Amino acid sequence: MIDSGPLYEFVFRGQLAEYALDEAGRSKHHLGQLDSEIASSLSLDVLDPELVDAARRMSTVYTAIAAFENAVRRFVVKVLLEQVGADWWLTKVSDRIRKQAETRRNDEETTKWHAQRGDNLIEYTEIGALANIMEQNWDHFEPHVRSIEWAKSIFRSIERSRNVIMHSGRLDLEDIARVGLHIRDWVKQVGT
Repeated sequence: MIDSGPLYEFVFRGQLAEYALDEAGRSKHHLGQLDSEIASSLSLDVLDPELVDAARRMSTVYTAIAAFENAVRRFVVKVLLEQVGADWWLTKVSDRIRKQAETRRNDEETTKWHAQRGDNLIEYTEIGALANIMEQNWDHFEPHVRSIEWAKSIFRSIERSRNVIMHSGRLDLEDIARVGLHIRDWVKQVGT
């Protein structure tokens, strides 16, 4: 008989998280390895190895979350471009969301020495704004998304984990598994 104690549950959750990340399109040959040139430029060798290792583990989760967010952006653009046309940003996105994105882009443009997020205003939206865009245009998204409440729930949960990682925190395996589960559910429902 298999022992189903805490160690078993810990390992099982880790395996579930690994599976979910693989299913979400994780590239296995790059994970867990930092490009040596980048690592050297960042002076990782002078930082506490324990802190670097913890951050490296969270970078795998960040990779999945960043890919997910960008996949959602791509999905929103694809649906609205196909259904509405090239002027979808002006005609189907609220003034509030457009102004927030424009403000972020304009702010980044004033810092000319630093790279910017991208060329399209959708790249300056937060994941919650993406849910709002879908809700404002529900007739176009309803055939693809189970319900807007479902999408918002997924986005809120993933954003919570994203915020922990982006502010140098660490997720436990249960939180990581939840991220993987949400990503897998989204991809099964909506596609990549």
